[in-house]
Amino acid sequence: MANDSHVRESLKAVLVPATKRSIVDMNLVRDISTSNNTVKITLASTALMPETRDLIKSKVQDIVEALPDVHTANIEYTDAKAKDLNNIDHIIAVMSGKGGVGKSLVSSLLAIALRRQGYEVGILDADITGPSIPKMFGLSARPSGHDSAILPVPSKSGIEVMSINLLLPTEDDAVIWRGPLIGNTIKQFGEDVLWGRLHYLIVDLPPGTADAPLTLMQSFPISGVIVVFTPQDLVEMIVRKAVNMARKMEKRVLGVVENMSYLYVPEIDKRMEIFGPSRGEEMARATNAPLLAQLPIDPLLARLCDEGNIESYDDEVVARMGEALVNVLSSADKL
Repeated sequence: MANDSHVRESLKAVLVPATKRSIVDMNLVRDISTSNNTVKITLASTALMPETRDLIKSKVQDIVEALPDVHTANIEYTDAKAKDLNNIDHIIAVMSGKGGVGKSLVSSLLAIALRRQGYEVGILDADITGPSIPKMFGLSARPSGHDSAILPVPSKSGIEVMSINLLLPTEDDAVIWRGPLIGNTIKQFGEDVLWGRLHYLIVDLPPGTADAPLTLMQSFPISGVIVVFTPQDLVEMIVRKAVNMARKMEKRVLGVVENMSYLYVPEIDKRMEIFGPSRGEEMARATNAPLLAQLPIDPLLARLCDEGNIESYDDEVVARMGEALVNVLSSADKL
């Protein structure tokens, strides 16, 4: 007779169509019990359309009844809130003291690097008035859902993405909202989106230290913050503002990333510091946090972002950034 663990393992073959992830990964399997030759399975109906529930139920029944010594599989659904089903190991907020430093780019590259390491990863585009994540990933499909819960949209490599731009009639529509409405939307992204089980959720914060970043840090169990900056004279003050905000909110600064650090010209094998000398090591010392990466100005990366094909970018600096973040979090978990 198949035991509970065998049944759960078999259910990994049952995918939620909209996410391309299994019902186990989406944490929809609530209970499994075996008695004699009968298996009873309780699934959460959260975010599933009625026809999707029927499809999943049929697949579960076929798979389980094919297991050795199982004669009957009884499947039933129960209600559950998305926030109660979400099981996320690390929520990483990516922030900056000002706009235009490439915060969304860093969020995307971090997610890609972690996904290539085999982790289950999601991106929450919390920059409500300036969402750019879907464009870089080439996503335009509207999120599906049912009963006040919605499902993120998977990227080509399986990164789960949620952004206000995926909910608008067209991607060019402006979000002209006051602070409280933006804050409520950010809270809803935490409570009403079914992420399931993730190793990492990367949150692309709005720039600055005002209402929206404050709301997110208060509403989400943030594991830590990554601060993005560019090598300019004004950078130290701006970085310190972001770091001070994180620390006042009692959030750990996991590291800093210097974007647009240099331009490499292969024809002459030279790095050109377009925006001035690197401030990476200096900012790492000033914030008492590791320098996770110094990202170059790369025309290829810019083109891939414009084409919605950022996941095709494969540079060693991105892999090292992901590895550095994992090492920082591993060290923190051991403390």
